[in-house]
Amino acid sequence: MENYLQNPAPSEQNTNPAEETDTTLISGTQVAEPLPAASSSELLPDPVMKYAELSRKELLDIFKELLLSTTAEAAETLRREAEQIKTAFYKQLLLERKNMEPQGDEADSTTEPVADELETTFKHLYNEYRQKRAAQNQLAEQEKEENLAKKLAIIEELKILLDKQEDLNQTFPAFRALQQHWRETGPVPTSRTKDVWDTYQYNVERFYDYVKINNELRDLDLKKNLEAKTVLCEKAEELPREPSIVNAFNKLQYFHEQWREIGPVARELREQVWERFKNATTAINKKYQEYFEQQKEVQLKNLEAKKALCEQAEEIANTEITDNNEWNKLAKQLEKLQQVWKTIGFATRKDNAKIYTRFRVACDKFYTAKREFYGSFKDEMQQNLQRKIELCEQAEALKENDDWKKTTDKFISLQKQWREVGPVTRKQSDATWKRFRSACDDFFSRKQKHFSAVDAQYDENLRRKEAIINEIESFVPGEDMTGNLDALKEFQRRWTEVGFVPMKDKERIQNAYRVAIDKHFSSLHISHTDKKIIRFKHRIEDIQQSGKSPRFIRSEREKLVQKLRQLESDIALWENNIGFFAKSKNAEALIADVNKKVAAAKEEIKTIEAKIKLIDQQYE
Repeated sequence: MENYLQNPAPSEQNTNPAEETDTTLISGTQVAEPLPAASSSELLPDPVMKYAELSRKELLDIFKELLLSTTAEAAETLRREAEQIKTAFYKQLLLERKNMEPQGDEADSTTEPVADELETTFKHLYNEYRQKRAAQNQLAEQEKEENLAKKLAIIEELKILLDKQEDLNQTFPAFRALQQHWRETGPVPTSRTKDVWDTYQYNVERFYDYVKINNELRDLDLKKNLEAKTVLCEKAEELPREPSIVNAFNKLQYFHEQWREIGPVARELREQVWERFKNATTAINKKYQEYFEQQKEVQLKNLEAKKALCEQAEEIANTEITDNNEWNKLAKQLEKLQQVWKTIGFATRKDNAKIYTRFRVACDKFYTAKREFYGSFKDEMQQNLQRKIELCEQAEALKENDDWKKTTDKFISLQKQWREVGPVTRKQSDATWKRFRSACDDFFSRKQKHFSAVDAQYDENLRRKEAIINEIESFVPGEDMTGNLDALKEFQRRWTEVGFVPMKDKERIQNAYRVAIDKHFSSLHISHTDKKIIRFKHRIEDIQQSGKSPRFIRSEREKLVQKLRQLESDIALWENNIGFFAKSKNAEALIADVNKKVAAAKEEIKTIEAKIKLIDQQYE
């Protein structure tokens, strides 16, 4: 097809204005030279690249929309872009399969990839497109053959018209009707386009050369051509207001095509009307060139931004990683870089593919290393999964236990062990964690409900203990020491029977009780041993109120038992030594000292035995 941006100039070959033909529209010199075809396409976005960063779902939706449309424009778009969409679709599919992360139950890497739903749908649509395209091509070829027959018939009618010797008032309208019929007839087969057009133009020129058109009809024809070209000038002059310069440029090409089809104007107006159209053309060409110069600058900035992303991706890909958490952290960083990449426009045409390949290589290197890591990590993750399942089973076995303190400690220990177990496959991770968490939540929810009910009882216990303290403080000892001691012991018994109080009041109420009871015991004339027993009883009560485990009490008892055995051993040793002292000088003094130690030890044994008995009574 001829370049419609060529600027037609007045023909110097014909001397009779009435004999000029449409060939003047394509034979002049260029005044406003358009952008060269190669240069223009180099600046325009690459059709393939515009699909490169779309997802397969988006490509599928675009393909569906084009297939569903029945307009001629959409059919032409589908014809141009179907293969580009197909290329982008399978490139995305290849990348997705390549970047697919290993799962705990994924198939061996040698397994042939299975077509997914999107690929199956695309194949179906593409087959539908091929059938539709074949039908369209067949229909188009039939139409072209029909158009060829029509245009050959028009040429034959032109020849017949030239041979007729009729009045010009009849010949000229018939000629114009044939021209209109020619314009309305669509394209012919490509192999016949040039020779059919040349033959038609030759006969049109013959008509203008040999048919003597009267001045009135000639002037009317030139006037109509002038009006049509003036309208094109006005439309071209409106194009700078078009929001998209690319759309304006495409419309200008269509206007040039129309200009070519319009016949000549009067010679004296020919240059004037062409200059007007040429000036409008020059304005659009200039804006078109400026637009793509700006696009170059934007593309250079995009290139720099993408280089920075490549450097970051390469740094991540070259990082030595041996920890699962670090892999996940860097994978998220790389995913963010990929999201940012999608927001950046095209780089310059010569660098766009290279920079994309560089970024893709860095990403592939990272994901390949990650797959290798998890490949060797699979056995370890399976062991971790088994360990976590065991922890789930232990937690589920404990969740109905009502020994709150002991079971709470066990749950805390299980949670600590859970954190120490390494990672499992992503597919199993959520399921096992939800199972373990559910068992923990069941127990602690039951514990919370239990102690919520206990709080009210604690408040009641606090009021009862405060009443006992008031009674102790109001107690007045009598003359009967035994009765006084029995009364104080009764206070102790009643105090011990009352359960726990709120944690915030425990220390305060215990101290108040101890002060009150010790005040009365101090006033009683009781033995030093009894006082020790009483104080020890207070200590045991304090231990009970503190909520310490029975294991702590058992530890106290063991200490007492060990001390008792040590004293018994010491007494046996001392009594054995008395026989040796009888033979030495100053024997009486030594024997008296040993007997004193033995008596003190026996007294302490009584105290220890009383303490052990007290512990056994409290925790039997």
